[in-house]
Amino acid sequence: MRFSNSKYWDLGSPIAGILLTLSFAPFNYVYLALAALIFLFASWQNIHPGRAALRGYLFGLGSFGLGVSWVYISVHDFGGADLLSSIILTSLFIMFWALFPALCGYLSVRLMPPNTNFLQLLAIPLIWVLIEYVRGYLLLNGFPWLQVAYSQLNTPLAGYIPLVGGYGTGFLLAFTASAVVILMFYKKHLVLLTVIITALWSIGIWLQTIKWTQAIGSPIKASLIQGNISQDQKWKVENRNHTLQKYKLMTEEHWDSDVIVWPETAVPAFLSEVNESFLLPLRAEAIKNNTDLIISIPIKENLPHEKYNAAITLGKSDGIYRKSHLLPFGEYFPLQPLSGFISNILDIPLSNFSPGGIDQPLLKAGGYPFITSICYEDAFSDVSVRGLPEAAYLVNVTNDAWFGDSIEPHQHMQIARMRAMETGRFLLRATNTGITAIVSPEGKIINQAPLFQTKTITGTIIPMGGMTPYSRFGDRAIVNVMGTLLLALIVYSRVFQEGRAISIAT
Repeated sequence: MRFSNSKYWDLGSPIAGILLTLSFAPFNYVYLALAALIFLFASWQNIHPGRAALRGYLFGLGSFGLGVSWVYISVHDFGGADLLSSIILTSLFIMFWALFPALCGYLSVRLMPPNTNFLQLLAIPLIWVLIEYVRGYLLLNGFPWLQVAYSQLNTPLAGYIPLVGGYGTGFLLAFTASAVVILMFYKKHLVLLTVIITALWSIGIWLQTIKWTQAIGSPIKASLIQGNISQDQKWKVENRNHTLQKYKLMTEEHWDSDVIVWPETAVPAFLSEVNESFLLPLRAEAIKNNTDLIISIPIKENLPHEKYNAAITLGKSDGIYRKSHLLPFGEYFPLQPLSGFISNILDIPLSNFSPGGIDQPLLKAGGYPFITSICYEDAFSDVSVRGLPEAAYLVNVTNDAWFGDSIEPHQHMQIARMRAMETGRFLLRATNTGITAIVSPEGKIINQAPLFQTKTITGTIIPMGGMTPYSRFGDRAIVNVMGTLLLALIVYSRVFQEGRAISIAT
C-alpha cells in the first residue's frame, strides 16, 4: 500500500470503471465487478479525501462513460438534437452521475480517522450502498442504473436477492471486495475473513434452492407482442391506422391465450381519440374469446395538464394504471426553468406527463391481479413490491426503441429480471423493439423475442402467492440498518483513535 499515492492508481481508475460496466449485460463478465471494486477500494487507502474523490470520479467517468453511452442515441438519433448539443448533453449526463463514486471516495476517507485502514475498509461497503441508494431514489427522481447488484444475477450472490434485495446484495459484493483488500494488503484476520467470504458465497448457492413463494392457481397462457415500430415513425399521424391494424392482426392470431400484452404506448394516440372506433370493438372481441388484453396508451383527462402514460386492461375486468414514477427529461422536465433549454433542444412527441398515484388498485388479467410497471418504473423495486402479496405476477411494458441497437435494452432486461427475483413472481415483459421476454421467479428467461423483429412470443406462467423476505421489508429497512451500522462504526473509530492516542501519550 505504500504505492497508494502513485499516479498509476489515478490512471487505473477509469479503466476499473470500464471493467465494472463490462460486468453488466450484454457483456456479462460478472466477476469483473468484484475486481473493479477491489481496485477502487484499494486506491482509497492512505490518501487525502480529495485524492480519493478524484479517483472515484475517474472511476465514474469510465463506468458511466461506457455504461450510459446510449443516451447519445436517444438525444441525437431520436430526440432531434444536433451533433454538438448531443455530445454536450451526453457528456454532462455522464459527468454528473460520475460525482457519486467520487462522493463515496471522499466520504470513505473523510469520515474515518487517519490510520484506521481496517475500520475504513469495513465502512466503505456501507458508504457505497448508501450512495447508490441516494442516486437510485432521492435525486432527480432516481437513476438506479449500473448498481453493482445487477451484475450478480448469475453468481452465488443471486441467492440473497429474495432475502435482501438489490441494495443488500450490492453490499455483500462490496464487502467481499473490502475483505479481499484487507487480506491482500494488510494481512489481518486472514483465517476469519477467508471463512466469512467462503461462507458468504457458499450460503448464496444454498439460498438459490429455496422457493420463497408458491403456486396459487392453474397456469396462465400469455402472449407478448413485439410490434417493432420504428421510433422515428411511431407518432406520425399518417402511420397510426397501419400501427393499430398491425397490433390487431397480431392479437387475433392468439385469441387462444388467456392474456395478451402490448408494449409501452403501443397505441400512438390518446385514449379518447381511439376508444370508440378501435378499443371498444377490440374489447368486445376479447370478451368473446375469453381473453384479457393489457394495452399501453397515453391518456388525456379533463384539465389541460392532466396527461398520463398509462396501461389499461380490456376484457373480463377493465382497469387503468397511470405511471407513477416518471422519467426525468423524458416524461417531465425537473429543475425548471434550468431544464427548459433541454426541452427546447429535444423533439419528444409526448412529454410533461403527470404522475399517477402510488395507491392505485391493481389491474387484473387472466383471473388474477398483477403489478404493472411502465418502462423506467421497473428500475425501482418499490413499484414492484407495492401490490404484494395480492398480485400473482408482474407485467412490464417498455419502449427501448429510443436507444437503438445499443447496450441499453440488455441492461434494462437485466434490471427487470431482478424484480422477478425480489418478488418471487413470474414477469411478462412486452417491449416495442426488444427485449420482450417471459421471466421466471428465479430470474431465468423462459422465452425471448429477438431484437428489432416483429414477433409474438407465447408461454405459460403460474400465478404465485406468498412473500419473499425482501418484499416484506423493502429497501428502506435494509438501508436504515446500513446507515445505523455506519454511524456506529464512525463513532467506534473515533473512540478507538482517541484511546490509541491516550495510550501512546502515556
